[in-house]
Amino acid sequence: MKRTLLLILTIQSLAWTSLAAGAEKYLPKSIQFKGTAEYSSWELLAGAGLKMDTYISYAEMQASSQRLLDTGLFESASFTYKGSDLIFNLVPSRVLYPVRLENLPLTPGKALDAALHDRLPLYHGKVPYDAGLTEQVRQALQELLAAKGIQATVTAAPYTDLKRVEVTAMSFSVTVPTVQVGEIHLEGVAPDLLEKAKLVADHARMAGYDTVNSVANIELAFASFFSEEGYAAAKVHVEQLGNVEASSDEIDVPFKVTVELGRHYKLGSVHLPSGELLTLEKINSSAGVVSNNVENLSVKGGLTLRTALQFVTGECKSKGHVECVVTPHPQYDDANGIVSYTFDVQPGPVYTMGRLTIENGTDDLRDAMLAAWKMPTGALFNEGAIKTYFYTQGNTALGRTFASAICRYKLYTNHETHIVDVTLRLERKQ
Repeated sequence: MKRTLLLILTIQSLAWTSLAAGAEKYLPKSIQFKGTAEYSSWELLAGAGLKMDTYISYAEMQASSQRLLDTGLFESASFTYKGSDLIFNLVPSRVLYPVRLENLPLTPGKALDAALHDRLPLYHGKVPYDAGLTEQVRQALQELLAAKGIQATVTAAPYTDLKRVEVTAMSFSVTVPTVQVGEIHLEGVAPDLLEKAKLVADHARMAGYDTVNSVANIELAFASFFSEEGYAAAKVHVEQLGNVEASSDEIDVPFKVTVELGRHYKLGSVHLPSGELLTLEKINSSAGVVSNNVENLSVKGGLTLRTALQFVTGECKSKGHVECVVTPHPQYDDANGIVSYTFDVQPGPVYTMGRLTIENGTDDLRDAMLAAWKMPTGALFNEGAIKTYFYTQGNTALGRTFASAICRYKLYTNHETHIVDVTLRLERKQ
């Protein structure tokens, strides 16, 4: 982004040559900033490195303008000095980006913004794409971590919103060391559920730490678990604890999960958006592969909220709705201890199959895999069909190859064209 520094200097009753040479210093009666209402005078004074009631030379005026320009917050900066008033004319940058914290063990919000503002008076929550304030924020975040005893390397990079296919924020992340979810302390969990709850905690710890989303992800995991155990109205509160454990290899961020279980409910009915009643028989009759999965996840062969959600989500995604979101809305019958659900389905756009790539294997194996592939380019994309593809080849040469290998796949989703490219890869079992 090109920025320009304009220097306009008018001195009454002073020789230009003397001023330009920097031999004279002057005492402005006022220092004014025009062209922006975003920043206060004291913030701009601090950003420019100026103080009132202080003598200043032409070279220092020029340096102050350049200092403001270098922040990236302004398209141009110029100044005039008319005997007593030093006036800076500023044109604000048209595009600034909000700060996004990826995996920094800091709490976003007013306190963090205030700490950054104390260090950087021109910081108002947004930074330019590639200029000085972005680097200053990066350094300040690194210093804030060091003040907590966390030695880490913080980097800044543009964050691209995949749905909008454009840069929407500047992302700051810790690249060294690795940042993980640490110990999860449980409070309020019934003794008979404690061992299972610890397994949920262990699974949550496997995910990398996310500054914005870790609390919500942990809360969702436990809320889903207690709902499956019949505590549909359980209240789960998750908070990040401050005693971060840091070493040269890993940063562990601990959490506390507090639970109010409430009463125990039995699952009543599950209704689709159309009002149709969803039953285990309907799920099991849809496909053999789905039936096997459902029975594994069912409690004593009965329908659970999880199986119902997985079925509806799977049905939606099988029709190309890759981004579908299914939200259960509970209705409580406290008199009889029954909870029923109505599902709200937001399908999102339809995606189609793009290019299929098979990364490894012999030419004969690739030919056999391509021949067995049943989702041609342009067809509705169905991720479930990929899993079916690997496990329904039967006692054939291709099926035996799949059984003796680790079958992996990777999806490349284009949110602008709504096309999904698929890469298949077979790895040798250890």
